[in-house]
Amino acid sequence: MRDEGIGRWLPRRRLKDPAKPALVFGDEVITYGEFADTAARLGTALRARGVAPGESVAFFGENSPHFLTVMFAASHIGAVFVPVNTRLAPPEIAHVLADSGARVVVHEPAAAERMAAAAPGVARVSADELAGIAASVAEGETPADLEPHPTDADAPAAIIYTSGTTGRAKGAVLSHRNLTWVALNTIIDYDVVSSDIALMISPLFHVASLGMGALPVLLKGATMVLEPGFEPGRALGQIARHGVTMLSGVPTTYQMMADHPEWAATDLSSLRKLTCGGSAVPERILNAYELRGLSFSQGYGMTETSPGATSLSPAMTRRKQGSVGLPHFFTDVRVRREDGRIADTGEIGEVEITGPNVFLGYHGLPEATAAAFTDDGWFRSGDLGYLDGDGYLFIADRLKDMIISGGENIYPAEVENLLSDIPGVSGVAVIGMPDEQWGEVPWAVVTMRDGKSLDTAAARAHLDGRLARFKLPKRVVVVDELPRTASGKVRKAQLRESLASTV
Repeated sequence: MRDEGIGRWLPRRRLKDPAKPALVFGDEVITYGEFADTAARLGTALRARGVAPGESVAFFGENSPHFLTVMFAASHIGAVFVPVNTRLAPPEIAHVLADSGARVVVHEPAAAERMAAAAPGVARVSADELAGIAASVAEGETPADLEPHPTDADAPAAIIYTSGTTGRAKGAVLSHRNLTWVALNTIIDYDVVSSDIALMISPLFHVASLGMGALPVLLKGATMVLEPGFEPGRALGQIARHGVTMLSGVPTTYQMMADHPEWAATDLSSLRKLTCGGSAVPERILNAYELRGLSFSQGYGMTETSPGATSLSPAMTRRKQGSVGLPHFFTDVRVRREDGRIADTGEIGEVEITGPNVFLGYHGLPEATAAAFTDDGWFRSGDLGYLDGDGYLFIADRLKDMIISGGENIYPAEVENLLSDIPGVSGVAVIGMPDEQWGEVPWAVVTMRDGKSLDTAAARAHLDGRLARFKLPKRVVVVDELPRTASGKVRKAQLRESLASTV
């Protein structure tokens, strides 16, 4: 297979389907021909601003054609794309930009002041301004300018930041090969076809929306309807208006649509594929959608696997309820015991993954990268699970204590580190507790020095502006003592069990 990077995708689509709608945004329809031309010209504009092959281009903004054209523009000139989560606090944004070595950050016009505060040392340009530069540069273009930069498939294509267990976000480096093969896995296992119309309601800065949402649709030559943010009533309206066939989300978004007053009256007959990630689909959501003749594909993965590792087909949703499915077509999964031996059927161990979708490593962190892989090259997920007799994977526990709230990943360590700075706090553990709307939310369980106190409002005030708001604890519980193992590690499972009755 000739694989010269994702920068080649749009020129090939322009050749095959120049007049076909690629992106729909509000009343704007962008064809594959227009999309390819815009990305090439934006790439030329980035090059004119001094961006060289291998350097990073960051983007800050919600879902829009700007997001995708900047990503393909970066790939067009051999640069590395760095999407920035718009929910991050200024210090978190500054870390992503500094750590990635971003040469320039492109942002939506409305984010100009926020970028000036969070990225004073990084070259900044609004997406509209960049488009103007591209238009002026276009006058002097030659056919060679519109040709993508030759790129090796194993070269970095994107750096996606994932919160680390040590409290600092780590940049997962995804190659062009990684993004190509996760798109192929999705096309095969979720049956993406060129006639699909996909509604994008989840943020593209999340690796699931990008790697398993946008890229498979564009590789296959289908059409994507972009929503700048999720609003359940509007999403239902878009399904009916555009005849949407494909929808991806998390349990919270699906529940909010089912709870909306327009749910029963909305024509959903065009929908054929629903995919859900982030956490298992609760029974109440399965029931609500099955009453409308709809069922889900579910899956499991992480940023480091671009992100798909396994998928559970709609046909097996009930028969294998609780499972995250089988390995994707071009991916393998195994479970290994603590003693290093491969686990038997039904035996719990660490889930390990290999395949062309597994990332290159953590940006600038060789020791963390080495620790993430086994001696024979499999990625260590940090999750505990088991395989049943049919090869279906079940996740038993999160070895890394990650909390998934409304599809957003929260690593307790970064919250705990900041809470520990509050005067009077002597011990802290952040745990995920069940929540009807978000699946789970973070709670902070703390011990205090004599005479000191802490409430939820004070804890949130201390963290506000330092962390994204979705990471702030929804409740603070003060206890006399945190349960610990003999080595001093907090027994978080015991904490969750002891507080279950107070939810």
